[in-house]
Amino acid sequence: MPKFVFAYHGGKMPQTEEEGARVMADWIAWFEGLGAAVVDGGNPVGPSSTVQSDGSVTCDGGPNPLSGYSLISADSIEQATAIAQGCPILKAEGSVEIAEAVEM
Repeated sequence: MPKFVFAYHGGKMPQTEEEGARVMADWIAWFEGLGAAVVDGGNPVGPSSTVQSDGSVTCDGGPNPLSGYSLISADSIEQATAIAQGCPILKAEGSVEIAEAVEM
């Protein structure tokens, strides 16, 4: 079955401990609901740098920096997209970029 990288972008940080607990519960429930489709739940990421083809480096992650990732199995990009539509980051004004992980 194909695997898809879910690259999370943006999303507001919780402002209180209670909000943080609710956000974490949302993520846990979402992953539990996906069951065996979760290949690797992934992690949030910290600040990023980008190395350009000319060797120059930017240290801000660009206009929409990566904020985390997961690896999900699905039958198709359409199914992966449907799965992503339930992602908790969307409630925090973030987005999910979906790309098939091509086997080499």
